[in-house]
Amino acid sequence: MSQPQSTNSPMSLGTNSISKLLIQYSVPAIIASVAASLYNIIDSIFIGRGVGAMAIAGLAITFPLMNLVMAFCTLIAAGGATISSIYLGQKNIARATDVVNNVMVLCIVHAVVFGGVTLLFLDEILYFFGATPETIPYAREFMQVILAGTPISYVFIGLNNIMRATGYPRKAMISALLSVAVNIVLAPLFIFSFGWGIKGAALATICAQSAACVWVLCHFFSRKSFIHFKLHNRWLTPSIIKRVYAIGLSPFLMNVCACVVVVFINKALLDYGGDAGNLAVGAYGIVNRTTMFFVMIVFGVTQGMQPILGFNYGAGEWTRVKKTLRIGIALGVAITTTGWAITELIPNTVSAMFTTDQTLIDIARRAFRVYFICYPVVGCQIVIQNFFQSVGRPKISIFLSLTRQLLFLIPFLIILPRFFGTDGVWISMTASDAVAFIVAVITLIYEIRRHESRLREKTIDNAI
Repeated sequence: MSQPQSTNSPMSLGTNSISKLLIQYSVPAIIASVAASLYNIIDSIFIGRGVGAMAIAGLAITFPLMNLVMAFCTLIAAGGATISSIYLGQKNIARATDVVNNVMVLCIVHAVVFGGVTLLFLDEILYFFGATPETIPYAREFMQVILAGTPISYVFIGLNNIMRATGYPRKAMISALLSVAVNIVLAPLFIFSFGWGIKGAALATICAQSAACVWVLCHFFSRKSFIHFKLHNRWLTPSIIKRVYAIGLSPFLMNVCACVVVVFINKALLDYGGDAGNLAVGAYGIVNRTTMFFVMIVFGVTQGMQPILGFNYGAGEWTRVKKTLRIGIALGVAITTTGWAITELIPNTVSAMFTTDQTLIDIARRAFRVYFICYPVVGCQIVIQNFFQSVGRPKISIFLSLTRQLLFLIPFLIILPRFFGTDGVWISMTASDAVAFIVAVITLIYEIRRHESRLREKTIDNAI
């Protein structure tokens, strides 16, 4: 029988206790995710209180474009992390090293192409996403800096995901915490002391990611790291690129869908919000930041699960895969249920953190009450979707991404606001969450039964 490996070795993913591994990998990922969410929230608080309510609305207008920025990054980061852990499970160290080299190049290429093209047409894109003459100055200032810094952001995020997937969850956590710490120090300095407004918030973000990027690069250039850059290995490998894109397509489409959905939400709020349309968009910005705080904690769980699932699936350890999934679902539901309880009990307190504008607080409170009704099941849906991505089943993961954010939500957004006004926007989001949860559970049960049927047939064939 295999003996437990040292927790410093990626090979421990196949032998150590699942609960112990989830603590080892998920806790640092959760801490990093919480920290990242907190500095997004803190940025919004600084912007709302230091620049004004209309700046919050301008920031909300950038959400679709920010989702697109993340889409082209996670296409590489998620795909690279998944296949690197699968290769480690197969004990193919050389191939896992090739993945790191390929991800580095792809991140730079994506950042330069996407960031450059978007900067050329920035105003047109922002107006398409729902900007108004009142909000576009804030949105433009923020995104000009963010887009200019995409090469730094992409390399940091891409390699940080691989660092976690190849056995260094604590170092990946430290890089995220470093980014947060620098941002929290610089944001108030740039916004208040230097008077740079919303542009200062964006500059603080890029400076923070630069510091974290240096930390991550030092890890991968060090020969002491289990997986590190090797000049003689391949830097652009067609077979690896194909697998990275295939697996990364699910989170990519999830972010693209989120972009499309936010456009529909912003336009519906502007159309049905009347004179308070811009403030309704600002309220969505508050709700979105709060929602993403709890979603990012769930993502921390799924990031911790990913190397465990990928390694054991690659090694054929199906029992360990199922146990990891069960624990992950329980954690995901517990996290989003906590989010529901907080927004149900103290919605005014949450809203007042971002702004002193009473109208904006009132709109946000109503949004919290309606949108968060089905929020507890969101954690389960996210874990199931990421499970299929982690075991190399991108088509199913893509399908589940599309159901929640595109196939259900957009039709609801087209129909329900006509009858319920701005309430219809919030109702649309909670209804799509409920339906997507049902679809995800049915899909998971079906796929598990089918996989176990194939395993039984294989066992019988081998016995014969």
